[in-house]
Amino acid sequence: MESLRFVLPQSEIPTHWYNVAADLPTPPLPPLGADGQPAKPEQMAAIFPTAILEQEMSSERWIPIPQPVREIYRLWRPSPLVRAARLEQMLGTPARIYYKNEGVSPAGSHKPNTAVAQAYYNQQAGIRRITTETGAGQWGSSMALAGQMFGLDVRVYMVKVSYEQKPYRRSMMQTWGAEVFASPSEMTQTGRDALARDPNNQGSLGLAISEAVEEAAARADTNYALGSVLNHVALHQTIIGLEAKKQFELAEDWPDVVFAPCGGGSSFAGMAFPFFADNAAGGHHGKQVRLVAVEPASCPSLTRGKYAYDFGDASGFTPIMKMYTLGHDFMPPGIHAGGLRYHGASPLVSQLYHEKLIEAVAVPQLATFEAGVMFAHSEGIIPAPESCHAIRAAIDEALRCKESGEPKTILFNLTGHGHFDMGSYDRYFSGELEDFSYPEAAIEKSLKCLPQVG
Repeated sequence: MESLRFVLPQSEIPTHWYNVAADLPTPPLPPLGADGQPAKPEQMAAIFPTAILEQEMSSERWIPIPQPVREIYRLWRPSPLVRAARLEQMLGTPARIYYKNEGVSPAGSHKPNTAVAQAYYNQQAGIRRITTETGAGQWGSSMALAGQMFGLDVRVYMVKVSYEQKPYRRSMMQTWGAEVFASPSEMTQTGRDALARDPNNQGSLGLAISEAVEEAAARADTNYALGSVLNHVALHQTIIGLEAKKQFELAEDWPDVVFAPCGGGSSFAGMAFPFFADNAAGGHHGKQVRLVAVEPASCPSLTRGKYAYDFGDASGFTPIMKMYTLGHDFMPPGIHAGGLRYHGASPLVSQLYHEKLIEAVAVPQLATFEAGVMFAHSEGIIPAPESCHAIRAAIDEALRCKESGEPKTILFNLTGHGHFDMGSYDRYFSGELEDFSYPEAAIEKSLKCLPQVG
């Protein structure tokens, strides 16, 4: 019987992360400080440990994974690569569909790949507390778990709409010892100002980041940890694609196209960057792999945003980064893929997209839940709403193969399970969810507030 699961031994957990900055055609543009000049490490040392800052600015191709981090990775890594044969049969497609199942981690998503690393580097630097933000709760859960493993206190600012939609994510964080507050909150000046402007503010990732950064910058024993966007986060996530490449060799196959959800960009970077390394070197046995970021139509930073310098948060506490953005004060609708409700995209992902080295597509909310249900019916796994975006794009590609007769190999990143997102599925089944395409006028209004950079 043909194998459907490709599992590496733990001895094959990668020893190094891959840094895509080494293979970009043009060097990454540096983040800028308030003076418009390249941000210096000491300007960010108030909220990040030195080791993280070195990784953030590194152009080295390979960064060693510390042994304590690899030891914790062994709890769930290597994660399985699975052939979705039953989905192929359901679709009647000649395509071969594979998924990398990151939902097997203790927190149920890909986020611990970087949370464990960030907790380790902060503990080594003598830090006692971490503040962070979370959208859907997957990142907050992962940081709470990692903080527990390294003896760090963790405080999470959770986007209010998700705080209300996903109470059991909140319970997970508290089980692992974290404090959780709905953002905007009364805990920070940023939160109080936002509530004064709009007492019913649903919150956004940009706003929650501002609250977490404000608190971290004010306390010497506290650092900030970010779950997406920045270079070091993308770096840590490349363990996904590095494992997948080894697993495809076991499968004696290779993808033609790779899909991953994209909000801030961590899951896309984690899956796609290692395959980009092959593309940059001429391809795998001469074969170029299409790399496609899949974002929500209601928060379309890559497909409808502007490539410009912007803040990573709503209040302007972070350095200014060159990225595709909808504007740092963009307030996305309360869609259920809370992890994708971010105004911008990773500078590295943005640069690759701007230079036409990767692709991007935006998909509507109802179609993503339809795809998630199809996947659950065929493969048995109920996927997180974020993952449903990649599943939607993979199904659409497989249906195009059905029309053309092409036997393509399709890979997507199953970033997490949806066991704590069943309220979203309830609303889908009851017909309460709707598609939302963000109005062009609202995007233009938000983009007018971009910082002016010479």
